[in-house]
Amino acid sequence: MNLNHIFLFLAIVSPLLVLVRAWRPSAPYRGWRLAAVVVLAVTAVAWLLWPDVSGYVGGAAWFLLLFLPTIALRKITQLAAQGDYESAGRLGAALQILHPTAEIREQVRLFRHLQSSAPHPRAFSSVPADHDIARSTRRNQLRSAPAVFVLILVNVLVFLFEISAGDWNDPKVLHRIGALEPHAVVAQGEYWRLFTALFLHGGFLHLAFNLFALYVLGPPLERSIGTIRFLACYLISGLASSAGVVALNEIGLVQVAQVIGASGCIMGVVGAWAGFLLRYHHAPFAKQQLANVGLVVAFQIAFDLSTPQVSMAAHMCGLVAGFFLGLLLAPRAVAGGGDPGWSY
Repeated sequence: MNLNHIFLFLAIVSPLLVLVRAWRPSAPYRGWRLAAVVVLAVTAVAWLLWPDVSGYVGGAAWFLLLFLPTIALRKITQLAAQGDYESAGRLGAALQILHPTAEIREQVRLFRHLQSSAPHPRAFSSVPADHDIARSTRRNQLRSAPAVFVLILVNVLVFLFEISAGDWNDPKVLHRIGALEPHAVVAQGEYWRLFTALFLHGGFLHLAFNLFALYVLGPPLERSIGTIRFLACYLISGLASSAGVVALNEIGLVQVAQVIGASGCIMGVVGAWAGFLLRYHHAPFAKQQLANVGLVVAFQIAFDLSTPQVSMAAHMCGLVAGFFLGLLLAPRAVAGGGDPGWSY
């Protein structure tokens, strides 16, 4: 998979999605619209002048102007919630270099005002405790998603086995260790390939993207529906994606020789989020989260259409299977009677 192509895709589609989300003329979105336009402009100039490295140039602009500010804003929110207004103000001041907007300036002024008006001994004495609570919360969040941890570990171990078996781009090696091949499944009855292919990957980049998506999307869903339901959703969606590829290949709608990767499972997680949120559509922020899921799906479809090396059939079959599983496996009642409590 071409890394330049991936970064070029990110540098084009991600700013467009930002512009779609920030279409309102209100002031809070002005900085994001400007940053998105700058990323698109830099990418376009790079594509005209240096097409072979335009993805790297546009990707760097995307990383600096969109990705880093998003991460920094989340960290600022966490620091402010912990009462560490000094650190939040410093991070906000640094963020203004990349994201010089009026709302960031106002936040920095607010943090400085809160810092100067708060009793210093009390404020500073409370910060270590808050940091301890935050670290404990992060550890508990990781521990509360054992299925995600196990799946990440299994994928990494299988990839190490791939390395020991030979070249992961060699079709003969992939055939020997379990790649999905529709002809082998149908003609030779090697149905185990429907399962083994879900844990094979075509390189470090392929593995990293899938595991990052699982790390981001998996834990909150597992906490919401339970470990057993999540594991069932992941594996059944993956098997459905493999079976769908074989079926579509047999009727001639797609032509594939080999398919590997956990992408069908990951799209099953995305679909399960959609089904789960639809089940709880009256809960706070459910519609907003459903819109986020829609953007993820649109992003994936655009990537599939622009990248012939990936199997769109596997992704869409996993997505559909995950959606129905999300509807079926969502718990009927939420512990404590509150809202489901998702966040991703």
